[in-house]
Amino acid sequence: MTNTLPYSWYIDSDVLAQERERLFARTWQYAGHTGQLAEPGSFFTMRAGDVPIVVVRDREGVLRAFVNVCRHRGAEVVTGEGRCTTLQCHYHAWTYGLDGALRAAPRSDAEPGFDRSQLGLLAAQVDTWGPFIFVNAVADAPPLVDTLGALPGLIADGGLDVDSLEFHSRGSYSLDANWKVAVENYLECYHCPVAHKGFSALVDVDPEAYRLEIADGVLSQFGERRGDGAGERDCQFHLIWPALKVIVYPGPANLSLGPVWPVGPERSAGFLDYFFGPDVPDETARELIEFDDEVGREDRVLVESVQQGLRSGLIDHGRLLLDSEMLIDAFQGRVAGVLSSTS
Repeated sequence: MTNTLPYSWYIDSDVLAQERERLFARTWQYAGHTGQLAEPGSFFTMRAGDVPIVVVRDREGVLRAFVNVCRHRGAEVVTGEGRCTTLQCHYHAWTYGLDGALRAAPRSDAEPGFDRSQLGLLAAQVDTWGPFIFVNAVADAPPLVDTLGALPGLIADGGLDVDSLEFHSRGSYSLDANWKVAVENYLECYHCPVAHKGFSALVDVDPEAYRLEIADGVLSQFGERRGDGAGERDCQFHLIWPALKVIVYPGPANLSLGPVWPVGPERSAGFLDYFFGPDVPDETARELIEFDDEVGREDRVLVESVQQGLRSGLIDHGRLLLDSEMLIDAFQGRVAGVLSSTS
């Protein structure tokens, strides 16, 4: 399609409710990294859409994920991250094993017919790619490999061994813009020569050199380094449905990834986890992160300006240039398809 999604979809709370339920709660979400769960009993919490999730390494070293909702009155069982021997709800001390089974419920012995075996935490799916942990709140959803599609091969073909990467740091952000505006800005470099002078000096953003590809549902951009770095690993920018960014820059072994998620119809938030090869000096890592932060600050101005324009209500939709914005077209088509589905 050449027309964009209706601009009303970027400010409407009813559309957002459908997106949260259909696009985020039912899909694989990046949760964190294996370094957070190095020892048995390690856990951390996150959200898959609006679904609270706890990810834990059990006593046998197996990764597990559960819906982080107590079967008693619905409180979130645990918060944050740390080490534990059990998962105990902070409200009434219902206590669950690291396998999710209900171990203790104070005063339940006085309750006729109370069956602990039926009141364990609901299981969620958990899987990994390299050091990256993913979860899906839907227990019978298709496997992670289906969502990752061509991505592992594309990264490996670019000369990067993800298994060798080590976590460096996390950068968080928030935006006064609908989450789709942030994703769509990420999916094109049409704006790069105008808005990202530093990036455009590093990467050849000319249309003949900057490639856009779609493979197995993965939306990808590839750019060659300019100047003395020509011939190094391409930079790669991938989007995994619905809103996970995966970024590889030229130079030393590096990869960053993180989601964008809706906070409100006109607010979004996200983070990027930065990973580097074990031999990359910390100064080099910090320089790359600062470079990426600069690009992010420039993008903030753009996406928040777009949101102001969409809010005006005077224009129904925009018009895409498919040669440069084919990934946005694919993304918007999938959003529209999911929201129009009756299933």
